[in-house]
Amino acid sequence: MSKLIQEFKEFAVKGNAFDMAVGVIIGGAFGKIVSSIVDDIIMPPIGWLIGGVNFSDLKWTLPAIEIPGVTAPATINYGNFLQTLLDFIIIAFCVFMMVKGINKLSKKKEEKPADPAPDPEPTNEEKLLSEIRDLLKNK
Repeated sequence: MSKLIQEFKEFAVKGNAFDMAVGVIIGGAFGKIVSSIVDDIIMPPIGWLIGGVNFSDLKWTLPAIEIPGVTAPATINYGNFLQTLLDFIIIAFCVFMMVKGINKLSKKKEEKPADPAPDPEPTNEEKLLSEIRDLLKNK
């Protein structure tokens, strides 16, 4: 049992577990923000342009079947599905743009030239040729 607890501590303390937890929390908050943008800013003008339709209210009502204890008719809420699909597309696009920006920043860091390498030591042949050159110059 103590080995299991020790392994769990090692896992939980690793940076990847914390990074993942932070990502999930921020992703949930980000999803709420994007859903609000879609529901409160994007969809009202679209609904107004197509005649005041609220996508969440779109549904097909199935023919009534007598079922004891059930009073509400069965409906297929395709408008709610369209709303959720649009939310997903916008969230996926925003995440794509965010990842693309992060990748661009990381590439800039990688492309930054490192300190230039010092000139390599001349070989024995180069040293000898330099000496010969200097001797010929002095004559």
